[in-house]
Amino acid sequence: MTTLPSGFARARRWLRDHPLAFDATLAFCVLIAMICGSFADPGKGGHGPTFGTRTPEAFSVLLMVLAASALVLRRRHPMPVLAVTGVLTATEYIFMDPPAPVVMSTVIALYTVASRTDRPTTWRVGLLTMGILTVAAMVFGSTPWYSQENLGVFAWTGMASAAGDAVRSRRAFVDAIRERAERAERTREEEARRRVAEERLRIARDLHDVVAHHIALVNVQAGVAAHVMDKRPDQAKEALAHVRDASRSALNELRVTVGLLRQSGDPEAPTEPAPGLAVLDELVDTFRNAGLPVEVAGADRGPRLPAAVDLAAYRVIQEALTNVRKHAGAGAKAEVSVVRVGTTAEITVLDNGRGSAAGRPGADSTPDGGGHGLLGMRERVTALGGALTAGPRYGGGFRVHAILPLEARTGEPEQPGPAAATGERR
Repeated sequence: MTTLPSGFARARRWLRDHPLAFDATLAFCVLIAMICGSFADPGKGGHGPTFGTRTPEAFSVLLMVLAASALVLRRRHPMPVLAVTGVLTATEYIFMDPPAPVVMSTVIALYTVASRTDRPTTWRVGLLTMGILTVAAMVFGSTPWYSQENLGVFAWTGMASAAGDAVRSRRAFVDAIRERAERAERTREEEARRRVAEERLRIARDLHDVVAHHIALVNVQAGVAAHVMDKRPDQAKEALAHVRDASRSALNELRVTVGLLRQSGDPEAPTEPAPGLAVLDELVDTFRNAGLPVEVAGADRGPRLPAAVDLAAYRVIQEALTNVRKHAGAGAKAEVSVVRVGTTAEITVLDNGRGSAAGRPGADSTPDGGGHGLLGMRERVTALGGALTAGPRYGGGFRVHAILPLEARTGEPEQPGPAAATGERR
């Protein structure tokens, strides 16, 4: 059952979403109020107004209808509406005695002007309206100039100007606070992204310095050991001991540095080698067991890919199949292929899912779920000098296609270190 407060709230939202209907309702209410007020006699004997002792003239009813009708357009044309209602009110004061309360429409129009313009305009228009209507009521009315009816015209027009200006000021204040909050939120997000980028750059430099220093030392000592192996075995053993110490130190420092990137719950050290295409069947089986039919249309059976390329290919397939399972919808099927083309390896993952395109994580944005799927794949592939494209397929579904160079970059180790076994976090 709908409660009374919820019904009022629903009606308020509907009227706020339909301003013309709200203004028409307001104009009708003002017309009813003016007609009811026109039956009241101000009471010239000093005993106060009496209701029902007079009836409005047809001319007054016409002016009230015209003034109320003008209020329907008060948002679109506030100044013309104020001018029309002001003229109709002045006409009522000049030609009718006692006048009907056509001034009610002018009060509403003046409030609208004050709430939608600046303060100087409100002062000028408000003072002009107050002056003209108050003078017309005092000069052309039969009551004394100091009567409460004449002073009421001055008071109500003045309060309409003040109320409209106060509403405008509060609206501007709220908008300024909202804009400042949104700007602060944007600034905070930009600052967070900047700090993350700086931290990633710092960690990359640390990794480079650690690995470059110790690998250079290992290279030198290994060269010395090879040079003196036959003639000076003792010196060769000493050089190999230095190689062992340098490699152990490199692994320890690398483990500490990579530890900065770990999240809570990650294992402190890898317990198995980095995955690759050699365990592609096991990866596919995990998705099949989870209810996603996966067909391996083509799997590379040639010599093993370079370690970094092998790991990147595995991660691309893993991430793409994860996105299929999460976003492709019920009944989706996936197809995986790995093909060598010249000096590159091409990885393709297709699906026929009917999930919404908006649900797929874009390459430059993340879905509501907070994942960074395609963005992480693109970074991983680009780091190896490759290219990745992803997007909807013609006729439905999604396609992820990665091209990875088979030749490792200069300075890239043939086998990844233990720290490389850590998987990419979504």
